[in-house]
Amino acid sequence: MMSTYLIGDVHGCFDELMALLVQVSFNPAHDRLWFTGDLVARGPASLEVLRYVRSLGPAAQMVLGNHDLHLLAVYAGISRNKPKDRLNDLLNARDVNTLINWLRRQPVMLVDNDLKLVMAHAGVTPQWDLETAQLCAREVEAILSSDSYPLFLDAMYGDMPNHWSPELSGLPRLRFSTNVFTRMRYCFSGGQLDMICKEAPSLLKPWFYLPSPVVEGNAETPGYAIAFGHWASLEGKGTPDNIYALDTGCCWGGELTMLRWEDKQVFTQPSLAQGVAAVGAE
Repeated sequence: MMSTYLIGDVHGCFDELMALLVQVSFNPAHDRLWFTGDLVARGPASLEVLRYVRSLGPAAQMVLGNHDLHLLAVYAGISRNKPKDRLNDLLNARDVNTLINWLRRQPVMLVDNDLKLVMAHAGVTPQWDLETAQLCAREVEAILSSDSYPLFLDAMYGDMPNHWSPELSGLPRLRFSTNVFTRMRYCFSGGQLDMICKEAPSLLKPWFYLPSPVVEGNAETPGYAIAFGHWASLEGKGTPDNIYALDTGCCWGGELTMLRWEDKQVFTQPSLAQGVAAVGAE
């Protein structure tokens, strides 16, 4: 019987990923893996993680996270390679071109209509219904997979615009969508993004505490569950029904978490690293 496993941010923690898959006797011939993004950076083995996930072919799907986009920007000469990201082995690998070209063709949102499941690294803004989210995801994915991707990566950094409008166009529209899918945490009551705060401020709420057209659905479209990563300090707790936080900070000394979708059983693998920093929020 096929199982679908949703895995939180790996961040280069290859040994923990392998140990987690051993726990469930993962078999790529009939099981499927969904990764919440941020496969790379901060952990010790980003190169091995990328090679492994790519090698799984259709047995693995992922969404891009902010650290995956950072890697693309570093490779394109747009962003600085920071020592704390531990990307040198990957950037100097013989197959780096192949891995980068594979990575930039990965989606920013996954939707399974049979499972009624959506995955995005940071989440889905409450300002979007499912149709709008899919449209905006396709736009980001199209530019990333095109020859113009360095232009987009150069323009994606920034916190504005922070409010959705169908009238948004060009690079501002792409920047808003990218921030939603890969960086979002808190929102104002009207749904506007706050891209600065990492601690709970009084005027803001986590995006998942605001009513979500994606989760609630309507007469034409059923509600979908949302799985996301990105927010290690949540420790996988505190989300409403049908919203699943899966980043539990393995690269910060926490755990790597996996959810088996069919029965909602959770599996964890503690970090194997020694002397890592406290749980971060990036």
